[in-house]
Amino acid sequence: MKISVVGCGYVGLVTGGCLAEIGHQVVCTDNDAAKIETLQAGKLPIYEPHLDSIVEKCGRAGCLRFSAQPAEAVREARAIFICVGTPPLDTGDADLSAIDNVARLIATESRTPKLVVEKSTVPVHTGQQLKRALAVYGRHPGVTFQVASNPEFLREGTAVGDFLHPDRIVVGVDDREAEKQLREIYGPILDQKFNCPVHERTCPSAAAPPFVVTTVNSAELIKHASNSFLAIKISYANAIADLCEKLGANVEEVTRAMGMDPRIGPQFLRAGLGFGGFCLPKDIQAFIRLAERAGADFSLLKEAEKLNRGRIDYFLEKTRRALWVIKDKQIGILGLAFKANTDDIRFAPAIEIIRRLLAEGARIRAYDPEAMEKTRQIFPAVQFTENPYEAARDADALLIVTEWEQFRSLDWNRVRELMDRPLLLDGRNLLDPEAIKAAGFEYHSVGRPDTSPPLT
Repeated sequence: MKISVVGCGYVGLVTGGCLAEIGHQVVCTDNDAAKIETLQAGKLPIYEPHLDSIVEKCGRAGCLRFSAQPAEAVREARAIFICVGTPPLDTGDADLSAIDNVARLIATESRTPKLVVEKSTVPVHTGQQLKRALAVYGRHPGVTFQVASNPEFLREGTAVGDFLHPDRIVVGVDDREAEKQLREIYGPILDQKFNCPVHERTCPSAAAPPFVVTTVNSAELIKHASNSFLAIKISYANAIADLCEKLGANVEEVTRAMGMDPRIGPQFLRAGLGFGGFCLPKDIQAFIRLAERAGADFSLLKEAEKLNRGRIDYFLEKTRRALWVIKDKQIGILGLAFKANTDDIRFAPAIEIIRRLLAEGARIRAYDPEAMEKTRQIFPAVQFTENPYEAARDADALLIVTEWEQFRSLDWNRVRELMDRPLLLDGRNLLDPEAIKAAGFEYHSVGRPDTSPPLT
């Protein structure tokens, strides 16, 4: 099928690349001319594992291309996936102006029937408004539009695998024809008959995901409800961590046993610096506003958001207590992205931590495998190092802020020798406390007993 993807951010690039990977003819377009030039030059504006190889391969095969002509991309396509941003307004509501602009573009440029698919995360009733806009701004008699909601459940760092091997595909439709077309689009994934770029093999049909068909309103609600529940689960784990510290318990022992209950499950029960990134924070705000306008009591979600905001205060207070004085201290930061396997620093805890430490007079060296260039634009005063060991050199404290796997396997004896003071604050509970204590560190983590080597 000829498909156009409007929006070349995380969701748009993964969606376009993976749809081309499973056999469709895909054009990705964006109103950011510089981004399109970058993509046409064979470079990606984001880091996402496996995506570069997919884009390169599909581009070479001619089934994926990037266009700075949105109108042409709309006219060529049978199905159009809307993957534009819906950032938060000052009120917390989602800014839907980009979707409105795309609706006008589709309405005015379409000469043939189109399936219009919401992929962006949007509040309930956006589909109804999208239908109305397409009808109002349509310029060509006889052109019909079908609107569907197909929420994405992509995790940055594993987005390609999430798209090609989803735990479910949700489609919200109002007619059987839209459902039929979406089944056709996702057919190779439903059959799991393609050469997977993640596993480098043809994956078995036994892994076929369920195809969940709902109304458009329900599909729009499913995305927000899912993200909000994950946020509550993360915040609950952090509340348990705070209680463990006060009572002398170990949060990992508590949450591990909790997670064995199949009604609860272990995912997202990890204490730490809370959730960041662009999706969860903005989706929670938008969901709270939606509930308020509908007259529903969502104080539970407000408390989860409040708990999450307090995680940085909590971690900085730990740092202050350990260091006594922040001013003029050399502090190493390991990790800048909001999570591992991405270069995304939007709403990343590291950004606020660095901002506050600099304001208190600290000197900072930082390292991240992928996110340093983006962070450099925000903090020119920070020294960004070539490797994690240089970030630790002469440091009075070393802070682990992102859970990159390579940090777990560092030579911690070497790290200790490089530091002025062997003080380690682990905001992600990445390391084993006893092993780090044996390496000679004073070690502080989240919801677990602090450890210190014996004084000599």
